[in-house]
Amino acid sequence: MFMAMNRFKVLKDSTRDFENVWFSRESYLHELPGFIAFHLLRGPEKEDHVLYASHTVWRSRGDFEGWTKSDAFRKAHARAGEQKPTTLGHPEFEGFDVIQEVNSEGAVRRIAAEQRE
Repeated sequence: MFMAMNRFKVLKDSTRDFENVWFSRESYLHELPGFIAFHLLRGPEKEDHVLYASHTVWRSRGDFEGWTKSDAFRKAHARAGEQKPTTLGHPEFEGFDVIQEVNSEGAVRRIAAEQRE
């Protein structure tokens, strides 16, 4: 499994506009092989911004990389930057290979390196 996150520092007076962009766009994620889930997260408020993160879960790093090279990715991001700036700078990408999973029944699973590729 692979988790991809982008962190956004959203201007305090632009949080509603930022959220509306996400709620009004078509993501196309569900059309891609290996896509598991998406979350938009609102984090702590700082002096000059509110921290947000977009979080996707993929079956593998390869599935995520396939998304970034797809027509669906280009369509989903085609309007990025059209509206007034809502963030302090560009998002910060962070990608993580899952190495352990604990499910709701308490089962613990170690993810083998070959499963993460």
